Amino acid sequence: MANEPISKSNRERLKELYHQYNLHKDEDIFRHKKFGYVMITKSGIEKIMAQDQINVTFVPEKIFEDQDGNCKGCIVKATAMKNDVKIETFGTATKDNCQSTYYMEMAEKRSKARCVLQLTAFSSLGVFSDVEADEWNINHKSNA
Repeated sequence: MANEPISKSNRERLKELYHQYNLHKDEDIFRHKKFGYVMITKSGIEKIMAQDQINVTFVPEKIFEDQDGNCKGCIVKATAMKNDVKIETFGTATKDNCQSTYYMEMAEKRSKARCVLQLTAFSSLGVFSDVEADEWNINHKSNA
């Protein structure tokens, strides 16, 4: 036991990832004031995708419509590849979890961000994308 390496703290691992992906506070990452979660913005997700050459494809899995055929929400499946590692996950957007009525676009953003965070170490460190919930807003940001 005395010869076992000391593992790095989550904070140290996050700092390394911020540096590795050239993520900047207030531009790409922030800490949610109310809940304390570290959040990555769309620009941060895009930087990670570009650097790791992550490719993402999308398939609408389910579209919820009202009786008049208007979209009331959807589920999008994203499949992401990084080298030979493949991740599939889903994003959902409905009136219950999305302030925008652009449900397909929001579900796509959510599924993409989840794939990217899972393919990298961010997800295992408790980091979320800012598109996970509409209640994250400018008033809840602080430095990560």
